[in-house]
This record gives sequence, C-alpha cells and structure tokens, in this order.
Amino acid sequence: MLKDITIGQYIPGNSPIHKIDPRTKIITICFYMTGLFLVNNLTGYLVVTLFTIGAILMSQISFITIMKGIKPLSFIIMLTLGLHIFMTEGDNVIWQWGIFKVTQQGVQQGVFMSLRLIYLITITSLLTLTTTPIALTDGIEKVLKALFIPVAHELAMMMTIALRFIPTLIEETEKIMKAQMARGADFESGGLLTRARSLIPLLVPLFLSSFRRADDLAMAMEARCYRGGENRTRMKQLVMGYRDCIAFIAMTIFLVVAILTRYWL
Repeated sequence: MLKDITIGQYIPGNSPIHKIDPRTKIITICFYMTGLFLVNNLTGYLVVTLFTIGAILMSQISFITIMKGIKPLSFIIMLTLGLHIFMTEGDNVIWQWGIFKVTQQGVQQGVFMSLRLIYLITITSLLTLTTTPIALTDGIEKVLKALFIPVAHELAMMMTIALRFIPTLIEETEKIMKAQMARGADFESGGLLTRARSLIPLLVPLFLSSFRRADDLAMAMEARCYRGGENRTRMKQLVMGYRDCIAFIAMTIFLVVAILTRYWL
C-alpha cells in the first residue's frame, strides 16, 4: 500500500507535459482546480473526464501508475461517497430502511464528489511525476514572487523538500515495518486500540530517523554555504515556449467550458 503513493515521485520522460515550463504547470493546475470545483452536472464532469484522460495520455504516464496513486486514498473516497449517499436529502427516494434513505440526488452528489477527489489526486500526481524537484522549486518560487511574497524562495524550498521526502519516508517506513514484523510485531490483527498500540514500535524509529535525516540535510546545506534565495543564480533558466502558450489556451478553453456547463446547462 505504501509503495502505491505517487505524490513526490518523478518519472523521467520526453512527453509534451514533461517539456512544459513548471510555472505553466502550476498556474494551469490552479485553473483546472477552479474548473473542477465549478462543474456540478453530468456534462461538466464528462468534459473534465475527457480533459483529464487527455492530459494523462500526453504525459505518457501509464494509467496503472495513476491508479496506484489513487489506491491509498480509496477509503476516503468511499467514505465521501457513502456520506453523501446517505446524508443528502432529496425527493426521489431509491431505497429506504428505517432512518436510512438513499435518494437520487444523494447518489449523484456522492459520485460527483468522489470523482472530484479522484481528479484532484490525479492532476497533482501528474505535476510531481512529470516535473523534477529542482524545476518544481524554481517554478513555485517564480509564482510566489509574482504574488509579491517576500520569502518565496524559502517557502518553495520547504514545499519541495517535503514533497521530495515523501517517497523516502515511505521506503523508510517499509524497512522499519519489515524489521519489526521479523521480530514478531503484528500490525494487522486485533481491534482498533490494539492496532494503534502496535504502531508505536513503528512510529518511534520513524520519527527518530526523520529528525536525523533532517539534521543531516541541514548540515549539508550549511556546509555548502546555503543562505536562502538572496543573490542566488541558476544554471538553467526557466523559459516559456510555444508549448506553454498551447497549454494556457487549452486550459482557458477548459475553464470557459466549465463555466458554461455550470451556468447555462
């Protein structure tokens, strides 16, 4: 299950999505999220689905990899679906038993909200899967500076380090879990409290390892005379090209269509 988390991982490639400027990816993802939260009907979600599938195909990332990223959050998605199905009021009752009632409006709302979560996970996974950590740091910093945020470099560095260390922490967790299971630890049987207590031998060494890794990273950055973003230069400068123009045009069309499907359909 832990290996299925794709956020923070990068898969090298030569696809059109890989070649897009990271600033363009960040801005267009904001447009995508805006359009995704605007749609509220079947036509709008059909447009979002086609656009998302097109983005995945252009990125040349396999659908299996995308599905692996969704799998760890399947419980949250199913919980969201169930809550909306049983707690949304409506006139068209499909099934009822005592206080439990399923309506057509509840099923529709549950499916739409679940799809919204799936598409959010998919599009954010595509950002990290097709962008190197260094390029992502530069892109976030440029976008934050455009918003006149004074500590843009430090914020971008912290966000990127956090994303970069997700796969590392997952790998460390699996190693500790296997080591504890070899010593007789059981993480699957028992009730909720028993499982919670069984996580203590896993969490304590994981936290200690994380603090030690963070301290090593801080010492390495200090040894290299890292002093934040002031007067820093870059070996590779970010340059936007025709692909970025096409991406902005496509995302603008997507946002306009999302607005039309919400207010005119």
